Amino acid sequence: MNRRFALIAAAAAGVFLLAMLALPYFQPEGEKFAQCRGSAVAGGADLGGPFELVNSAGETVTDAQVITEPTLIYFGYTYCPDICPLDVDRNAAAVDILEARGQSVTPVFISIDPARDTPEVVGDFAANMHPRMIGLTGSPEQVKQASSAYRTYYKAHEDGSDEYLVDHSTFSYLVLPEDGFVEYFRRETTPEQMADRVGCFIDEM
Repeated sequence: MNRRFALIAAAAAGVFLLAMLALPYFQPEGEKFAQCRGSAVAGGADLGGPFELVNSAGETVTDAQVITEPTLIYFGYTYCPDICPLDVDRNAAAVDILEARGQSVTPVFISIDPARDTPEVVGDFAANMHPRMIGLTGSPEQVKQASSAYRTYYKAHEDGSDEYLVDHSTFSYLVLPEDGFVEYFRRETTPEQMADRVGCFIDEM
């Protein structure tokens, strides 16, 4: 009887060992980035997806044409008096840190104020924030579709003037060409912290 239990135990141990060795090959999609994540929703939420927007040249572009390498996406508006410029500048600083480390990331700014943010206006804003930043706008329908894909919130307080404000969420999103959305960043994240976490994802691609 003892010999039988010993054989069963040995067999069970062998199966367990094989299972442990096989784990790297049977991990759910996205688990390769587990050590890089700083947020619970990253990799688990159904965020991101296809969009069609208009670039600074007035050309309609798709997400596949925009996201050709690791990409940081921010939804805001160019008339924003304080929050947007600070957030976008932080993203640009993180991109520069990563570039100094030999890692290339594209910063993208998507306007949620299509009434005022024409392709030219968005293009000028993006160029002033970073030489490689892509500025995108579009019709109200196109902007709404892109915003919905990333579950962002925005609401314009139009008062008949050109000085109205727009309430909006302030997350930045890391999107990879092959994996889609993988992480988001809050406003309090520093450029260095962002660069470190984005760099981790790039290393695991």
